[in-house]
Amino acid sequence: MLIIRLFRTGRRNQPAFKIVVTDKRNPPRGGRFVEEVGFWNPLTKERGLKKERIRYWLSVGAKVSSTVHNLFVSEKILEGKKIAKYKKSEKKPVKTEEEPKPEKPEDQKQ
Repeated sequence: MLIIRLFRTGRRNQPAFKIVVTDKRNPPRGGRFVEEVGFWNPLTKERGLKKERIRYWLSVGAKVSSTVHNLFVSEKILEGKKIAKYKKSEKKPVKTEEEPKPEKPEDQKQ
């Protein structure tokens, strides 16, 4: 299964990412990918995308990671809503502990 995802390059504390098409089974740091379709530098906000190649791989059936999906939506390559970066936790209903009612002592007449 092909996936379009980020491939980290750059030095420590200076990340830069290649946007690559790769097999899902390959590790993200493996370095083996089918094609490079763009780059993204989060520090300088610089982006370079090959839109025609991205559309081709999407038409062939490649899936997109959530971060890359959000990047493509902001660049108007894909239509739709952005995917939430962090999943919201379901709030559990707060149980109010009721104090146990003291039992009434029964009149024990003997």
